[in-house]
Amino acid sequence: MQNVEIRRNSMLAACLATFVLGFVVSSPVQAAGSRPPLGLQLFCLQHSEQCQATGQSTVAASQGLVQLVQTVNRRVNRAITPRADGSLDRWGATGNSGDCEDYVLAKRAALVEQGVPSGALRIGYTRTRQGEGHVVLIVQTGAGEFVLDNLSTSVKLLADTGYRIESSSRGGLLNWWTFD
Repeated sequence: MQNVEIRRNSMLAACLATFVLGFVVSSPVQAAGSRPPLGLQLFCLQHSEQCQATGQSTVAASQGLVQLVQTVNRRVNRAITPRADGSLDRWGATGNSGDCEDYVLAKRAALVEQGVPSGALRIGYTRTRQGEGHVVLIVQTGAGEFVLDNLSTSVKLLADTGYRIESSSRGGLLNWWTFD
C-alpha cells in the first residue's frame, strides 16, 4: 500500500512539474505587463522568505553603503561563472554558475545579509546593447538608483548605465511594475 501511495505522489509531482514547466518561457527574462517573470514567480514559491520587502524603500548613499555595494558586485561577479539556462528560465540565489537572474538574486541575498533593507532592493528588467533581455539589481538611495550588473565590474547610477528599465520589482519581488 505504501508503494502505491509513493507512486501516486511521484506521478502527481511529475504531472505538476510538466504543467508548470510547460509555461516557462524559453528566453531568459520577459517583461509581461505588471507580472513578474515566471522564473521569479517559481523561485518565490520555493523561497517566499527571500521575496518579501522589509525595511525602508530608500537608503542613504553613505560611503559605507557604496563600498559594500561595489564589493558585493565584484565578489558575486567573480564567484559565478556565466551559463545560460537553456530552454528553461530558472532563477536561483546559490550556485557557482548561472545567468543574469542568478547574479541578481545572489547579490540581493548578500546585501540583505549585510543589513541592507530588502525594501530598497529592486530587480530591473532591461535590454543589453545587443537587444537581449537582461536583469540588474537596483539599490534605491537618496542619491539615485545604483545598478549592480554582472556585465560590469563597476557599480553605476542608473542614468550612467545606458539602460532603460522596462519593468521592475517594487515593494517585494512579486510586485512588478511596467514603465512606458
